[in-house]
Formats: sequence, structure tokens, C-alpha cells
Amino acid sequence: MRDRIGSVFIESVQPQVDGGRHAVKRIAGEHLTVRADIFKEGHDVLTAVVRWRQSTPPEAKSEWHEVPMRPLGNDAWEARFPLARNGRYEFTIEAWPDLFRTWTSELKRKVDAGRDVRSELLEGAALLEGAAARAGPVDADDARVLAEAAMRLRQPPSPDLLAVALSPELADIASAHPDRALARRHEPVLEVFADREKARFGAWYEFFPRSAKRDGVTHGTFQDAEAWLPYIEGLGFDVVYLPPIHPIGRTARKGKNNSLKAGPEDVGSPWAIGATEGGHKAVHPKLGTLEDFRHFVQAASTHGIEVALDLAFQCSPDHPYVKEHPEWFQHRPDGTIKTAENPPKRYEDIVNFDWMGPAREALWTELESVVLHWVAQGVRTFRVDNPHTKPIQFWEWLIRRVQEHHPDVLFLSEAFTRPKVMKALGKVGFTQSYTYFTWRNFKAELQEYLEELTQPPVSDYFRGNLWPNTPDILPEALQNAGPGAFRVRSALAATLSSVYGMYCGFELCEGRPLPGKEEYLDSEKYQLVAWDWDRPGNIRDWIARLNAARRTQPALHAYDSLRFFESNNERVLFYGKRSADGASTVLVAVSLDPYAPQEALLRLPLDWLGTRPDETYQVHELMTDQRSLWQGPHVQVRLTPEQPAALWAVYRYRRTEHAFDYYE
Repeated sequence: MRDRIGSVFIESVQPQVDGGRHAVKRIAGEHLTVRADIFKEGHDVLTAVVRWRQSTPPEAKSEWHEVPMRPLGNDAWEARFPLARNGRYEFTIEAWPDLFRTWTSELKRKVDAGRDVRSELLEGAALLEGAAARAGPVDADDARVLAEAAMRLRQPPSPDLLAVALSPELADIASAHPDRALARRHEPVLEVFADREKARFGAWYEFFPRSAKRDGVTHGTFQDAEAWLPYIEGLGFDVVYLPPIHPIGRTARKGKNNSLKAGPEDVGSPWAIGATEGGHKAVHPKLGTLEDFRHFVQAASTHGIEVALDLAFQCSPDHPYVKEHPEWFQHRPDGTIKTAENPPKRYEDIVNFDWMGPAREALWTELESVVLHWVAQGVRTFRVDNPHTKPIQFWEWLIRRVQEHHPDVLFLSEAFTRPKVMKALGKVGFTQSYTYFTWRNFKAELQEYLEELTQPPVSDYFRGNLWPNTPDILPEALQNAGPGAFRVRSALAATLSSVYGMYCGFELCEGRPLPGKEEYLDSEKYQLVAWDWDRPGNIRDWIARLNAARRTQPALHAYDSLRFFESNNERVLFYGKRSADGASTVLVAVSLDPYAPQEALLRLPLDWLGTRPDETYQVHELMTDQRSLWQGPHVQVRLTPEQPAALWAVYRYRRTEHAFDYYE
């Protein structure tokens, strides 16, 4: 930087996570909008560009590109660049004083003031000569125009000469060949990871293939699980998540309802991974073979369903790793391997790795090979079990290495833990995360929490996948609550976030708890379950309509467009979403009362809708397929346990040559 020029400052660059320590998250096909404060002492005219390139996967790595930034006023600047492909991108900002435009700005003011500008014209000539020299190697025509203009500026002043000097066209050419030695570049270089669309929009359905026979007695196979796929497709889910499918240990195997004593027919917890039949790269022999699993993945694809696999990095005491690599595990002073604990809970059937021990390099490399093994079988989505109990540094290392060559691989964090730990996992690379939604039931807490998750800075690195239940968690709101509660919670999960999931049995309103606990009675984690798809009181049609509305309305594909609006009833939540292009807008009202009807006066967000108070527009309620005409700032709604949510697609009128059409 030349002292006579001074400094260009580049500050408050957004988006970035922790000063550039981690990558921002976006979706392939979007543009990344970059903003910054850029300024310099004095009155220099500045030019700024965003420099960007795709850096992974290796075959997609590109050269640096530049896109000009535009000033927004008050030293704020903005530009955007395309994230055309799935992968990692690098970007930074470079800014410099535009010497010729600064000169023309000062020249015009002096001419307007009637000053003698002969000396200034000579300065301009020198600037043009420098620009011509820089243009020569890249654009001979520009170099010629600049050199000729420089010669003219060395002539005595005249009105024609001043017109040449102040020509916008000449300034454009000169500015195209700046002195970049005067530039400042923002450091560090920032990153953005462009995930595929499934990272932002999806409906997950979890079920245990070993219960696929549905009689509670016969161990299911992958072939039996394939028979579930039309059912899952009919409900409208596009991701099927399987708990661990590996051999299950026999040492300290758990019995029904987490009993410490297992009978000879007890199947054990699938999270106690590993037996004589194999470990994390094997499949349970009663489920079938590796070839059978690949066939299941392919069959799911024909139904428009992607398979997500559980990634649980823990072992049964019978896992082959225990004998082959005892140095990978934590040991007690007496030499025995430690079992997993979270007092007062103890998991006698599981032993943990020594994550940061002296053998960690070999251990980490082996666990990376586990992920790549399942990627080779066609898996592109992993639900990661309890990642907060493993070093965060490991996940940062693993996810980056896997996505270096497989950027389409997604990782869902199952971390019901402290908020900052959950967010740290999102920052280091987890694509999605479970959330506290499972325990948020009231209006104020739902609004506060979802606003936090879906707006920057959190939404730049954290995507909340909302689950009303899991095999581990039967929240109090669903215990013996009846269909109304299940309708309410599914409506909230499906519309507050663009990605949500549910564990099998939710659509059947299964809510029988272990007394005093948030656990299922006769939990499928420890036994086979007989699922009756036609159980009386089921809400299968409700779930199917919700998922159909999500598919057909691009507004519900958006994660970060959620906005909350006013309802005069504390038991009715009112909010809306719109697509990035503004073509799809959906308003949602949900009763939080699963037991009794609720009425509310909703204040319509006319400015947000772009609607005048006297304008009439049509809304299509998607759950009942009813259409209405709305006008004015309010609408009255009545919601019941049988119909606790309303989803209105908004269609405004557009005047055409012959009639009115609907749009949006």
C-alpha cells in the first residue's frame, strides 16, 4: 500500500461465521449475497469486487471470478455470485481507489468553479497513460483509446477537450484497467458450502426394518421393508431413516423396556453395534445381505424416497474392533473397557472409543472408511447418533474430508444438548440438526425459538429439522393425548421448518408412555412391534395432506423466510412463508389447543403481502381444499382438534388486457 494513497478499509463482511472460521451454508442453485462496509479517508471514488471460486469437489474447482459490488449508501456495498453447483466455495472482497474517476470528479467541481485546470489535465493525462500501459497486454483497442486521450489532454484546455476528459465512456475504459497495486483484499478468505436441495427441504420417516413384518414376532428383512415403501410414499415422505442395521452384540444385551436381563428371543438395541457377524460395515444377518440393502436403496429411489442411515460410532463389547484394536477404547485402571454412562443412566451394552487417545489417527481413519463404505452402497444421508458426546474436532475433520469428494452427502446431528454445543456442531459442518421444538408448546416460546433458528446469524450455519417424536422421546404433550395433539404437532413441524421428520407410529397416534418418563411403553428400541396401519383414530390422511401441501407450495420449501404475525388468541399461532422469487406465498394458523375449538382474529400482514387494504384477493385453504376471497386487514378463523391448522396459499389478482388473472 502506498502511503500517499492511504488505506481502504473493508469491514463488517457478511455473511460469515465466527470471523470466517467456518463455512456459511446455502443451497446449490442460489446466489450468495455479500455485503460489507468499504471506505477510505478523503473523497476518493472506490471500486470493489467480490472474488469467488468453487473449491470442491476437485473436478469442479474453478479459477477465481470477479463480480462488481454496488454502493448502497453510507459506505455499504453489496454483490452476489452464483452457487451453481453442489460443493464448497471460497470468496473475498477486494477494493481500491478508482484514480481516474476520482480525478474526473474533482476536475468537474473545479471547472464548475471557474478554476484554471491546465495542471489537472496533465495529471489526468498521466493517469490515462498508466491505464493504457496496463491495458496493453490484455486489450489493444482499450490501450489505443486511452493513449490517444492522454495525448489530447496534454493540449491547451478547450471546451472540446474538457468534454473528452469528462466523458463517461472514457472513465469506463480507464476504470477497467485499474492500478490493483493500490487494492486491499479482505482476509481471511471466507467459505460457503452449497448443499443440494434435500438439505433444505425434506420430510423424514423413521422406522425399524426388523419390525417390517408388523406382527411383533417375526424378524423383518430388507425385502419386507421394501413392502413399506408404497405406504411411506403415500404418506408423502421422501426420506426414510433406518436406525442401525448392523449385527447386535450379545454381551449385556438389553431386554424389553430396557431390562438388564434379555431372554433368548430378545433382539436387543440396534445401537449396541457389533458381534461375531461383523461391525459397522456389516448388516444384521436376519435383515439380509449387503446386496439386499443395496436393492432396498434402489427400490426406495423408484418411489422418490432417499434412504438415510444411522451413524452411531459406538460398539458392543462383542464388536470385532474390541479384539482387533483394544487401543481404540477407554480402559479402567483394572484394565477392563469402560461402558457408556450418562449418570444416572448406564449403557451396559455399549463401550466407547478413546477419541483423543494415542491411537486416534488410526481410529479416525477407520471411522472415515465406515462412512465411505456406506456411501459406496448408495447412501447419501446420515443421521448421526449423539455427536455431542464425541470431539467436535473429529466431526469437523470427518465431514470436511467426506464432502471434499462427495459434496452431496448430508449429516443430521442428533444432539439434544446445550444450545452452544448444538450450534457448534452446525458450524463445523452438520447439514441439519434436531432441535428443542420437541419440547416447545406455547405461543411465545415457539415464536422466539423459531425466529432464532430461521434468521441470521443462526440460519447461516444451522438448519433445524423438527421432530415431534423419536424412538427415544415421547414428549409429555403426546402422552395419552389423542389425535388432536398429533395433528397440532405435525402441522407445526411441517410448516415452521422446511425439513421435518417423525418416528413410525406418530401417524397412528401411539402415545403410551412408561410411567413417569418420556419413553415409549414397549419401546421398539428393544423389541419388535406389531404396527397396524389401519389402527382406529389414525391421522394418516392428515399427514398425507400436510405433505402434499408442502410439495406443491414452494413457499413451504423455504427455511429462512418464516415471519410471525399477530393473532389475538394466545392459543393460535399465525405465521407465513414465501418463496425466494415471491411467486408462492402461504399463511398458516395453528391452534395450540388439542382439546377444544379456538377462535382468533388474525391481523393480515398487508405490507408483507404487497396488498392494499381495499384490494380483494383469493386464498386457497390447502387442508380442506376451500377457496375464499379476502379483503382488508383482518380475518376471523375457527380451528378445532379435528382441523387445528389452516394453510392458505395466497393468490392476488392481476389485470390483463381482457380480464383478471390470478398470480402468486
